[in-house]
Amino acid sequence: MPAFAYRAKEASGNVVEGVVEGNDQRAAMDRLRSQKLVILEINAQTDSFLTQIKEKLGIGQGSVSSKDLVLFSRQLSTLVSAGVPIVQGLTILENQAESPAFKKVLEGVRTDIESGLSISDALKKHPDAFPEIYTSMIRAGEIGGILDTILERLSAYLESSEALKAKVKSAMMYPGIVLSICATVTVFLLTFVIPTFKAIFESFNAELPLPTQVLINISDFLRHYWYMIPAIPVGGFYGFKKFYATPAGKRLVDGKILNAPIFGIILKKVAVAKFTRTLGTLIKSGVPIMQALETVASTAGNVVIEDAILKTRESIREGGRLADPLKASNLFPAMVTQMIKVGEETGSLDTMLTKIADFYDQEVDTAVKGLTSMIEPIVIVIMGLVIGSIVIAMFMPMFSMGELASNAG
Repeated sequence: MPAFAYRAKEASGNVVEGVVEGNDQRAAMDRLRSQKLVILEINAQTDSFLTQIKEKLGIGQGSVSSKDLVLFSRQLSTLVSAGVPIVQGLTILENQAESPAFKKVLEGVRTDIESGLSISDALKKHPDAFPEIYTSMIRAGEIGGILDTILERLSAYLESSEALKAKVKSAMMYPGIVLSICATVTVFLLTFVIPTFKAIFESFNAELPLPTQVLINISDFLRHYWYMIPAIPVGGFYGFKKFYATPAGKRLVDGKILNAPIFGIILKKVAVAKFTRTLGTLIKSGVPIMQALETVASTAGNVVIEDAILKTRESIREGGRLADPLKASNLFPAMVTQMIKVGEETGSLDTMLTKIADFYDQEVDTAVKGLTSMIEPIVIVIMGLVIGSIVIAMFMPMFSMGELASNAG
């Protein structure tokens, strides 16, 4: 959208400068007048050729991270609680934002609110920055007149979600690094060290042990078809991504992930914690149960869990309870469905969901620590077996070096 640089006078008499977007100059002027500004000067802003190329390719624009959103929510909650008007608060946070992408989003949100849009509608225009749960809760806060309270709950929810993701990432970090090092060392041995041994073995002109011959064949393949080293993982990732993009592929992979021997248990606990935390926060914020379940389903991140939540939503639409269809899905532990049932019967569902989320956050933390302590020796053993097998295969001919030498003579 074209941008226009302007100088204008506020009602107080102050002269301000800035940039406003519009389909044309008239639209930009109308937007400024809607903000009670008297236009002194306005001109189309022309970007350099390099800037235009960067914008078309999306270079340097970055993206809005979850950390940006957490910090923004906490700061805006503090400002609104202190009585700062929402537009002024957004202006302050826009000036403080370090991410260029997020700064641009906040500028658009502020401009839309100044033009008369509600806060939730202004946020909804930027789905990449503000997820559906965010706009749903803000809308509930606007309707109920408790925006400061909602922002506080949103901040707590986002911080808890970030902490949960950090726990899972920390569990994957160590084995990922060790396995990467193992793969790098293996490729190095196969492509640079094994050929040296091959030249020595060929000088004896004798038949090599099977493990040694297999290793040399692999080394020859990698040296002659070196481009397969990056091509295989990249092609595998691309193929998996295309397969996962199909409904059948997504359903198959998501189902297998939840049933995985070790990681599946942790991922189920993560799913329970996320489901209960999100649903409890939405209900406590005044979002209707049907809309809350729809929002939770869309943010589940797993199609199998999403289907279970949508079936629960249909059951409630027909007059059923929340706990029964969740229990029938076999995805949620009996303790969870029993606590939800008690929450429904006592009218304290939001409180019960929060308690379940807190409990499962601890469960995830414990499971991640246990997994980390278990994975460390397993990864080390795998690394030792791979490297050890290569070393043994290379030294097997050495055990019969005298016989090989006599044959050569």
